[in-house]
Amino acid sequence: MELVVQFQVLNQSCYCLAWKPHPFVAWGGESQHVVAGYSDGTMRIFSISRTEMEMKMHPHAVALMAVTYSADGEMILSGGKDGLVAISSPRTGMTIRVLTDHKGFPITVLQCTRKQYHDFGVEGNELWLATSADRRVSVWASDWLKDKCELLDWLSFPAPASSEGSSSLPPSLAAFCPWEPGTLVYVGFGLQKEALFYSLHKKQVVKKISLPYFATSLSLSPAACFMAVGFGERLLRLLRCLDSDAQDYAGHDDSVHLCRFAPSGRRLLTASHSAVLVWEFRG
Repeated sequence: MELVVQFQVLNQSCYCLAWKPHPFVAWGGESQHVVAGYSDGTMRIFSISRTEMEMKMHPHAVALMAVTYSADGEMILSGGKDGLVAISSPRTGMTIRVLTDHKGFPITVLQCTRKQYHDFGVEGNELWLATSADRRVSVWASDWLKDKCELLDWLSFPAPASSEGSSSLPPSLAAFCPWEPGTLVYVGFGLQKEALFYSLHKKQVVKKISLPYFATSLSLSPAACFMAVGFGERLLRLLRCLDSDAQDYAGHDDSVHLCRFAPSGRRLLTASHSAVLVWEFRG
């Protein structure tokens, strides 16, 4: 539990970051990379093993709100406060494509997963989704090396009229479900406080799980049928999705704005205003 590496960028706020996927490489086996997105629209790639910044890119004119590597690590997807999604090459630093489908509302989530085209009858070697603050989710099939990107589905979730701006409403969050292929989970401001399971095959919501409040963070375990949901009421809920069994945990000093399962599924990291908590699963 000690600080190993620290990178500092002066006069900029870092709003998002992502690890380059290296699922089976031991620490130190090869370079470990992190990409971070900043308030001036730039991205920076840092090498952890060499403790240096390797590349700076400027794919956006406004602040970056979400960033992720493609499933194979060959591309970086970034989403801006203006709703634009850029696809950039970490090898050349060039932006190869800009998608405007979510224009006008901040991107809240970008996520990629490995899928073959025959799963949905479209060409590509991975699926990815983008979520924006206006409760819209787009799902895409892509093969970046062949310059292919096809819209697979477009979801728009209703909500009651609100005089508050989108920035003051609970965030719109979505994630692919690891244990149910072809399914994604969505939480956000809506008609009900609930988590929705949407089937990309059936093109419909196939399951709903009630929540005590509107969610502020979401993470799905890659190892078991568990979902962690954080709330603005300083509460963390762990849901066993097979039977909707729920367990609530206190201990945060403010809104639980981040929760993230470790790749093994054995630990969960949560964060609030001034505290980072690490939870361990046993059994």
